[in-house]
Amino acid sequence: MSVAAIIVAAGSSSRLGQPKQLVVVGGETLLQRAIRCVQEAGASPVFVVLGAHRELIGNSIDFGEAKIVANEDWEEGLASSIRVGVKAVQAEAPTAEGLLLMTCDQPRVTAEHLHRLIQMSYAQSAPTAIASTYAGIRGIPAIFPRQAIRDLLALRGDKGARALLAQPPWPVICVALEGGEVDIDRPEDLAQME
Repeated sequence: MSVAAIIVAAGSSSRLGQPKQLVVVGGETLLQRAIRCVQEAGASPVFVVLGAHRELIGNSIDFGEAKIVANEDWEEGLASSIRVGVKAVQAEAPTAEGLLLMTCDQPRVTAEHLHRLIQMSYAQSAPTAIASTYAGIRGIPAIFPRQAIRDLLALRGDKGARALLAQPPWPVICVALEGGEVDIDRPEDLAQME
């Protein structure tokens, strides 16, 4: 079994005032850290969906084996990036049994947590989603079974996949992620990280 990863990093970071993908936390940009964590956790292949600031980000990050996927419709919101990433998985990793979906702005996500999610998905004999839980919700990073592809492709607007975890047509196993609710959207979020 294999798990492909989609890192959604196409937003303009308008509330932050600078591309969050390139914000340095702990000596590493958020996007570089996300790529490293996914690769260390064992997901493959890894797709990074870029949109706003694509050229700047593309020239600033070492993507290694990760593949850049361009989202020309990034202004629609998160759903468009998920769709672009899922289509890349369909085209380039059609045998992947799971899709690990994450963003780059959750600095508390670790390679160890992602590895736990992947190991948990390997242990399932039936289609199952593996979700991170924090602040009383099921969220990303999450692994969706390949049976969820149609639902992921149906997402629209600036909504992510959280609704698919709230009322899914398949079982969901939850793995606690301490600090998972911490994300970097505004300058004050960044100040809390320092």
